[in-house]
Amino acid sequence: MSPRRRDRHGRGLRGPLAPSHVPIAKSRGERFDDFVLDAVERLKPRWGAQLAAVEFAVEEVPPLSELGDGPGRADPIPFGRAEPARGSRPASVVVYRRPLEARSRDRETLGALVHDTVVEQVAALLGRSPDEVDPGYDG
Repeated sequence: MSPRRRDRHGRGLRGPLAPSHVPIAKSRGERFDDFVLDAVERLKPRWGAQLAAVEFAVEEVPPLSELGDGPGRADPIPFGRAEPARGSRPASVVVYRRPLEARSRDRETLGALVHDTVVEQVAALLGRSPDEVDPGYDG
């Protein structure tokens, strides 16, 4: 039996909905990665030397070890984390995609939330206030 070459309605194989070079062709994950990269690029003119050795990453959700609920936690679901350098492992900033997407109404709000999260994590890593890291911080 040969593989099917057409769908059952006879329209043939479907191609991509949009060319790969237009923004709509990107997945939600790719667009989110772009928001993180944009936020880092906005910080580089002022903090480029300090951020040169920092790795930036995106994870879907925080690990279970970071989730918690109780009197000491104002928000049980974190948006990101900053880890200082240890031994041969470089410093890193991780941003969690799903919690931020769940809190945003649209792309503009998501971009602002991602930027604020990156600024907060970089501030924690550098031991500074978010306002000092980015004077336009809206947190």
